[in-house]
Amino acid sequence: MNKTAQIKKNHQFIKFRKLVIVSILIGFLSAFLGISLKKITEYYEEIFFHEVSVHPIYYIIFPVFGLSVIYFLRQYLFKKKENKGIKEVFESTASKSKNLPSYKIPSHFINGLLTVIFGGSTGIEVSTVVATATIGSVAHEKENVFRQYKTELICAGVAAGVTALFSSPIAGVLFAFEVISRKVTRAFIISNLIAVSIAFGLLTILKEEPLFAVSITTWHLKAIPYFILLGILAGMNSVYLTRCVLFFKSQFGKIDTHYYKIILGSAVLSLSLFFFPQLYGEGYHAIKGIFGNAAQLLTITLALTFIGILILKPIVTSITLASGGDGGVFAPSLFIGAFLGLLLASILNSFFHVNVIPVNFMIIGMAAVLSASIHAPFTAIFLVCGLTNDYTLFFPILAVCLISKYTAKMIYPYTVYSYSPSLVK
Repeated sequence: MNKTAQIKKNHQFIKFRKLVIVSILIGFLSAFLGISLKKITEYYEEIFFHEVSVHPIYYIIFPVFGLSVIYFLRQYLFKKKENKGIKEVFESTASKSKNLPSYKIPSHFINGLLTVIFGGSTGIEVSTVVATATIGSVAHEKENVFRQYKTELICAGVAAGVTALFSSPIAGVLFAFEVISRKVTRAFIISNLIAVSIAFGLLTILKEEPLFAVSITTWHLKAIPYFILLGILAGMNSVYLTRCVLFFKSQFGKIDTHYYKIILGSAVLSLSLFFFPQLYGEGYHAIKGIFGNAAQLLTITLALTFIGILILKPIVTSITLASGGDGGVFAPSLFIGAFLGLLLASILNSFFHVNVIPVNFMIIGMAAVLSASIHAPFTAIFLVCGLTNDYTLFFPILAVCLISKYTAKMIYPYTVYSYSPSLVK
């Protein structure tokens, strides 16, 4: 081997070693951030939700207080910049010169936390994704050798963050690929696999339990036609969610005085939460509640409650985001899917005596609505299986996620991530 070849080989080895080291750091920091945000949010959301259930006056106080604090933090601490969600990540990966500034880490962490614990009807997932993507973006700027790996390092942060939230390394890597990168390179594989391995290792050390402790025993072939129906309904519901988010953001964008947005958003949020407490925050408390009562008979009151929740959830989520809250459509999609699946199963069992398994429909519905909302079926499959730590329903979830995605795309080709006003002009 001549001297030039040896130098080149040594240089490649140094690059590889540095990529491994920075991927380990990104994986640890992103996972630590994701786990911390999840734990803090769960802790305070439970306390605040208990308070509003005991003292309903807080339904009025919490939303306006939370949105006001977020507004003042943005004005005086976070450079007067609005958070654009995952679109910020897309803008960064699409541009060589545009990076995610480091203040995005505390900005999304704090604002996502405040939005949810004070009743904002969204989740911390998008806040986590942008904050962890920023960790990758900041790392790529630190050394010239990382300049060519910008997208890969951003994706490593995102993958580790998603792994931390949903206890699924496969979902983390697939989300980074399906939604952010859309391409696979050797550096992508190395950095993302290392990052999610570190994240999953941290979860294991901390003995993190699955978010939903449910018992899934089997599924029956006779349920396939009803799974198909669920997939179609999930696709339609996801389009309703997407259109609501885009519509209300557009309408609220026409209001010049930001505090008018806060007052209007808080009023709608407070009224909705008063009549439907299930809409408070991420809504995971409500999903756990209906998992425990999935086998109950459907009454007219219960059916109307479910329908009201399915109609209101996209509206309340959209207004939370449009009036200044920080979040996205991850948690709302899971929430809508669970209630949609249970409503369909209950109708089939109560009126058609089909005897389907309600819990199965809830799990499949969660994955189906998420798949259709973000156009990422494989992410949705592994993410929901990770949430329950059970792969019994893998094949029906796969089929229904594909049906829901393509149903949604046929009705409306955009997601809240991919839509841009310039696309429809």
